[in-house]
Amino acid sequence: ADAFVWHPAPGSLGPGTLAPVPKVNAVPLALLQGVERQRDQLLENTRRFARGLPANNALLWGARGMGKSSLVKAIHAAVNDETRATGGVALIEIHREDIRSLPTLMALLREAPRRCLLFCDDLSFDAGESDYKSLKAVLEGGVEGRPANVLFYATSNRRHLLARDMIENERSSALNPGEAVEEKVSLSDRFGLWLGFHHCDQQTYFAMVEGYAGAYGIAVDPETLRREAAEWAVTRGSRSGRVAWQFIQDLAGRHGVRIG
Repeated sequence: ADAFVWHPAPGSLGPGTLAPVPKVNAVPLALLQGVERQRDQLLENTRRFARGLPANNALLWGARGMGKSSLVKAIHAAVNDETRATGGVALIEIHREDIRSLPTLMALLREAPRRCLLFCDDLSFDAGESDYKSLKAVLEGGVEGRPANVLFYATSNRRHLLARDMIENERSSALNPGEAVEEKVSLSDRFGLWLGFHHCDQQTYFAMVEGYAGAYGIAVDPETLRREAAEWAVTRGSRSGRVAWQFIQDLAGRHGVRIG
């Protein structure tokens, strides 16, 4: 399979299971608008990894609905199309609540014949959680280090993955506040590639809508399309790639057009 989902075994019942995904829910890379710089950087990084060259773990952070997880899946599909003759890259999703099992998964993948791209969507940590320490050690700090055939991509709404009050609590209660905060913030430093995603303007939002409408053959007058898209964004209180996609699904349904 091109993709798998990691299911760790409870307790000590075994290492866990990699469940194959029959079809990845990926949007074609060409349809992702407004994230061209992020797209180019992540695509080049992933291509290097697929060719066996040095590449960085990547953290995609920023505004909700701006295509962070969609970009990871689209780039994986694009790179796999380019490298399928040599085996391609396996995309392995690990859920946020299973991060503590990451060392076990890394150990399983270390001897795998394929290159593996680990992906965790919406990664963040709240007060009282210590799983982030396991993530730090696995990414760069452990004795064994990250396997050469494994790369880790994560998306998050937080640049440093930790809640602000979590960092502030460490600052206020530590004997040396600076050192405590450094220990928390150093988690995001394990990602060599940081890609920020920000709220889009109206023109970018319209470009997203028009791109989807054209790709799926939804015949609507451009002026009407923009007016209805603007009204849809107002009802949602924001403009983003997710809002544009939700509008297109509504529009396609009203026009009897099947998408996906």
